[in-house]
Amino acid sequence: MDMLSCCQSKKVLILIMLLTLTILLPSAVLSHRESRLVPVTHGVMAGDVNSTSAVIWARTNRPSTMHVLIKPKNGFGGSIRKHTSVDLARDFTGKIRVRGLHPDTKYKYFVWFGDESQRFRPHRAIKGKFRTAPQRNRVQPIRFAWGGDVAGQNVCRDQNEGFPIFNAIKKLPLDFFVGLGDMIYADGVCEPVGRYGNAQVPGTFTQAADLPNFWAHWKYVREDHKLQTLLSKVPYYAVWDDHEVVNDFGPLHDTRDVPPYMAGEHLLPNGLQAFLAYNPILERNLTPKRLYRHARWGKHVDMIFLDNRQYRDANLKEDDPQFVKTMLGREQLTWLKKKLQESDATWKVIVSSVPISIPTGFPPELGRDGWGNFEQETGFEHEIVDILETIRTQKLRNVIFITTDVHFAEVFRYTPSFADPNFQVHEFVTGPMNAGLFPNRDFDDSLGTESLFFYGPENAGAVSTWEEAKPWMNFGYAEVDRFGNLTVSIRNIEGDVEYETTLLPN
Repeated sequence: MDMLSCCQSKKVLILIMLLTLTILLPSAVLSHRESRLVPVTHGVMAGDVNSTSAVIWARTNRPSTMHVLIKPKNGFGGSIRKHTSVDLARDFTGKIRVRGLHPDTKYKYFVWFGDESQRFRPHRAIKGKFRTAPQRNRVQPIRFAWGGDVAGQNVCRDQNEGFPIFNAIKKLPLDFFVGLGDMIYADGVCEPVGRYGNAQVPGTFTQAADLPNFWAHWKYVREDHKLQTLLSKVPYYAVWDDHEVVNDFGPLHDTRDVPPYMAGEHLLPNGLQAFLAYNPILERNLTPKRLYRHARWGKHVDMIFLDNRQYRDANLKEDDPQFVKTMLGREQLTWLKKKLQESDATWKVIVSSVPISIPTGFPPELGRDGWGNFEQETGFEHEIVDILETIRTQKLRNVIFITTDVHFAEVFRYTPSFADPNFQVHEFVTGPMNAGLFPNRDFDDSLGTESLFFYGPENAGAVSTWEEAKPWMNFGYAEVDRFGNLTVSIRNIEGDVEYETTLLPN
């Protein structure tokens, strides 16, 4: 081979090497970038959805940047991309409010974590979807479900089935789902063998006295794949009750004196911080810890979500008619009355985490925890009477209450005014979705109370196996047709109807 040919061969070899590097280098860079992607650990959610905005939630397991890409499912209209940083202060959870959405529109969204410049890779992102609420005067059917009481009394994630009730709920046609309190039991534990003898996924937590244990309770519940699937498909409205902190708590009785609690240490602040971190709730600039709010869904439905915990007087305080004790606090009570008076929706749905007339509070010597006094004078009865009287005198017809908390289902009709027998209000109590069973046929009858339906075992002590307990787990489902007729049902763990009634609007 002569010198010229040798040189030419070397040039060809160098050219091939350069071309190879040109081809491989972007792949190497991409591989490096993709290696910086971190996982979405507990599913995704869209919450506090209204006609023009939504809050997207997700969690990872290390400091990084949360990215959201949202676009209409029909392909018309532009996409929106936003990001936010996540860190240990919120256990690596992130929430992003997306504005500028169109009413009554189906959206799909993608969530992924990485560095701030992480590009969108569909196969590495977690997908969710939701539909925005219709405009306030739009006439169309609305369907929603609600329930509470999850993983309480050592009735936790079954080793084989997880939380089976969420499979039934996600099969229904839904516009949104309401988690109506006690969606964790921060003051409980989850052992390898459950209350009803079944093998469970054990919880890596104790009764929550510090922030990491509160977070651990939330992670445990959100690891259920059936729940993750449900929350990725429909808007979610989160409400808290007592067990998100500790049994029957309020700001004046949120301490415990036995281990692992420390005497005198308030549990509410950590419980509230964990609740806000793990739920897609809009945190307002001026009142970031305010949980009461409302959501309008078209012409027929106005959802009014109460906070029954953060502002209440002590449960043991006497319900004096001259110095009425409060569960809601003055500002929230004023807000509730104003919202009811302003609403022109066909149905006003008051979402209360505690029932109206079923006596709650354990042990009873520590005072009543719900609205009703029953045989004591320590409930919050004068406040609920005031609310009902406002509804009556302002002629605010078509008001219902949906509640949970008591671990059985019951339906009540109230005729609270002898002077106005045509004024009636219904309450639909559900639960548990996955917790202990505690049937109780007692109720306060001072509001013209009628029990229309009861669903729970006659003898809870006779329920000893998981298979015997499951049929009593339940949730609520409501549908308002385009004419404004409201059909409410109580459904069992399979989604079968145990009770159903249709209320016609006045």
